[in-house]
Amino acid sequence: MKIAFVFSGQGAQAAGMGKTLYDNFDVCRKTFDEADEALGFSLTKLCFEGGTALNDTEYAQPAILTHSMAAYRLLAENSGTPAYAAGLSLGEYSALMAAGVFGFTDAVRLVRARGRFMAEAVPAGMGAMSAILGLSEELTEQACAEFTSETESVICANYNAPGQLVISGATSAVERAESLCLAAGAKRAVRLQVSGPFHSAYMRPAADKLAPLLGDMPMREFSFPVVTNVNAEIIPCAAAVPALLLQQIQSPVLWSQSVQMICALGVDTFIELGPGRTLSALVKKCAPGVRIYNVEDTVSFAKTMAALQESEGQE
Repeated sequence: MKIAFVFSGQGAQAAGMGKTLYDNFDVCRKTFDEADEALGFSLTKLCFEGGTALNDTEYAQPAILTHSMAAYRLLAENSGTPAYAAGLSLGEYSALMAAGVFGFTDAVRLVRARGRFMAEAVPAGMGAMSAILGLSEELTEQACAEFTSETESVICANYNAPGQLVISGATSAVERAESLCLAAGAKRAVRLQVSGPFHSAYMRPAADKLAPLLGDMPMREFSFPVVTNVNAEIIPCAAAVPALLLQQIQSPVLWSQSVQMICALGVDTFIELGPGRTLSALVKKCAPGVRIYNVEDTVSFAKTMAALQESEGQE
């Protein structure tokens, strides 16, 4: 059995996230307490009680990262380290932290700033994202190219799984591309509730603000390899991380390609860490034959540990 850990991205947040882990495991409680101290407010209360702020990019990102790290620390102390890791967008920061590149306190502050910069990059209403379901990559990309000009643009920003792509760009261009995708045979076009056109060139102002923070971040070498969203390849060294993360914020997320890369490296088991099971569903579509587990609460942790122990006993 060869295992990869994958980490949740923004949109997975929900009221109550991490509470049963906090209530039952010291390592998880310490993780949430560390986040509260680092941020100067009770992120723990926000995660457990929810509210509109939990869906704000500035708060959702550190909340998801904290929950993901709590789940990772719990699993790591019970099952060891993975062969590889990856994360969807924000989740790449969790993967890097799990691999020892970032310290937790530094990372939770960094992703809060990242979320704020992303929300501020484009005036409200000027950018949008839409999930295009049931259409090929080629036709989706063609629809985006049709409505990209010198004055506005739309791109395929998330390659989540076969038949599940996300386009991102200027609101008017996204609207026209949606219509063309539907005319070309897409089953649905679902507008996402986000604060801007993430993973597009419109995030350049966010990258510019993030650059000095990444430049000041202490970094260590990887304790296990991480596959990056930018090119679906293993990050060669810690020195490459800042440039990749600045590119990541303003370029497409190659998630489907990343899963395929990890499978090509011999991985047969994926464990999703953090809130929700979105990545589990995407991995299943990208690689139907692999085993998929998750850790987001005490129930899923117990099921995953039992499954891992059973698999080890059969080998």
